[in-house]
Amino acid sequence: MKDNAPFKYDIVGSFLRPEHLKHAREEFAKGKINADELKKIEDEAITDLIAKQKAVGLQVITDGEFRRSSWHLDFMWAFNDVGHEKTKKGIPFHGEPALIDDTFLVGKVSIDNHPFVEHFKFVKQFEDENTVARQTIPAPAQFFFQMIIPDNLERTKSIYQNEEELIQDIAKGYKKVIQELYEAGCRNIQFDDCTWGVCVDPNACFILGTDEEGLQQIIEKLIRINNLAIEDKPEDLVINTHICRGNFHSTWACQGGYDRVAKDLFANENVNAFYLEFDDERSGDFKPLQYVSEDKKVVLGLITTKSSTLEDKKNIIERIHEAEKYIPLERLALSPQCGFASTEEGNKLTEEEQWEKLRLIQEISKEVWK
Repeated sequence: MKDNAPFKYDIVGSFLRPEHLKHAREEFAKGKINADELKKIEDEAITDLIAKQKAVGLQVITDGEFRRSSWHLDFMWAFNDVGHEKTKKGIPFHGEPALIDDTFLVGKVSIDNHPFVEHFKFVKQFEDENTVARQTIPAPAQFFFQMIIPDNLERTKSIYQNEEELIQDIAKGYKKVIQELYEAGCRNIQFDDCTWGVCVDPNACFILGTDEEGLQQIIEKLIRINNLAIEDKPEDLVINTHICRGNFHSTWACQGGYDRVAKDLFANENVNAFYLEFDDERSGDFKPLQYVSEDKKVVLGLITTKSSTLEDKKNIIERIHEAEKYIPLERLALSPQCGFASTEEGNKLTEEEQWEKLRLIQEISKEVWK
């Protein structure tokens, strides 16, 4: 079997959308082109993207999340009884609000056939002896978190008087999607999870309307729902978690080191690896890595997707060796801190700058890990 993630030279998954794809999605939203016409344009854009990923030497390929408006909400909308509407205020980010749809429950969660399975099948056809196709999806914790944020909590309680039932329904839905992805040939799934970015923020208790004891209970629930979805997965299916503090139009939502969650999360979430944001001071230092259990690897997100400035190679290598004080080098890898376009707006850099950053990661990885 070919190698599987994490790779020493890795990615988080989303890429800048080409302008013609953005235009096509706008035309579809206005009813000016139909679903088949949009799919044709998406297929062509993804085919081109995969060729570029291979050309830059990546061992993993994704569809760049080109068929989505956002990294997480499109996934949730495909579940039965998940509603959404145009937001009036958006999500507060540093500098500007992320005007993504308000998303909430209108009934009990279930899933029939998730469209992301078909999305994966399209990427799978491009796998070869050098590449693995990856499917990125929001973590089960992210889905649960969305439904218990203060704006949604009362609505959710009116549908699920027993919170445990909600946890079980979400986990059951994920198990079904994960199994269908596996049957479609998927061997590499990435959970994207911003819940931990909120939990480590100095204002976490205020944001969540709770106290320190309540925050600890939330942390334990988030780990448990992720593990429930993962349990009984096929042995050759790799599931990793990417942790983020918000990535919208080169802005961020949360800050804080991993200290508050490290002992619980890094030891107890049953994934193969953690992809961790470490691109600036908002992410804290490497000390919390001491709590990563020995069966897990860590991908250091040291290259930022939020800025066009190309990092200094020597500085990045020094930081990798600084992290090595807490985890052996063979269990470390390198990637950007997040995707280049968590929403279709994308971050503030050009496509060429995007690829230049990936070429730098490859160069550093070859030097550090020979």
